[in-house]
Amino acid sequence: MSTSITSQIARNGIATVTLNRPERHNAFDDALIAELTTEFERLAANPEVRVLILAASGKSFSAGADLGWMKRMANNTEEANLDDARALAKLMHVLDTFPKPTVAAVQGPAYGGGVGLVACCDMAFAAPETMFSLSEVRLGLIPAVISPYVIRKIGNSQARRYFLSAERFSPETALRIGLVHDITPQDEVLPLATSWAVQLLSNGPEAMLEAKRLVAEVSNRPICNELNEFCAQRIAKQRVSKEGQEGLTAFLEKRPPNWVTQ
Repeated sequence: MSTSITSQIARNGIATVTLNRPERHNAFDDALIAELTTEFERLAANPEVRVLILAASGKSFSAGADLGWMKRMANNTEEANLDDARALAKLMHVLDTFPKPTVAAVQGPAYGGGVGLVACCDMAFAAPETMFSLSEVRLGLIPAVISPYVIRKIGNSQARRYFLSAERFSPETALRIGLVHDITPQDEVLPLATSWAVQLLSNGPEAMLEAKRLVAEVSNRPICNELNEFCAQRIAKQRVSKEGQEGLTAFLEKRPPNWVTQ
């Protein structure tokens, strides 16, 4: 595997993928995008993986687009730029739809596409040294590919402000607008993410996947008889599933369910 990322799976099923271009502030280029996409797909298909942690080495989580990559794109045709954009879109989609819980450990600044990665994760924890920015408009560009995930995470009003202003904002602001879920000292970011990952191992793997799907399917839909019926069908199906039956039986028998490692 390239040194642009590292990946390891612990015995308990927690996989940790680490952006490993500290000298480039973990900036995106076409090679890194391809490597991340391939690795996320590999881990998604691995039944031994229960939780994914996304981390980074060095001072920055991700500085967004690599300058060399940006220079190449500027000299490319619109068709070539479209191919690049589609590759980044695929990366974001693969992470967003990852079939297990995902936790981002944001130890340093995250700009542009780095914000997109954070927005695609189910949970995110940031250090006080972290700063965020959606600075594309300063270059005459727009954060198009990451916009569905960022807007969903922080809402239209905040997206309008930060997409247009290109300002840097603090982890406290990121917490307030919903981009991250907690702030912790820099040397505790990865341990906190790992602690939450361990807690997630107590939950039903299939139930967590279905819960992620439920959020996606219910979000922004009007509450009506059709939605209520949809939700009723979902819980009924889950109750009679193999995992649901095991979870309910274990609860009534006052024992851990079979997905909890003793």
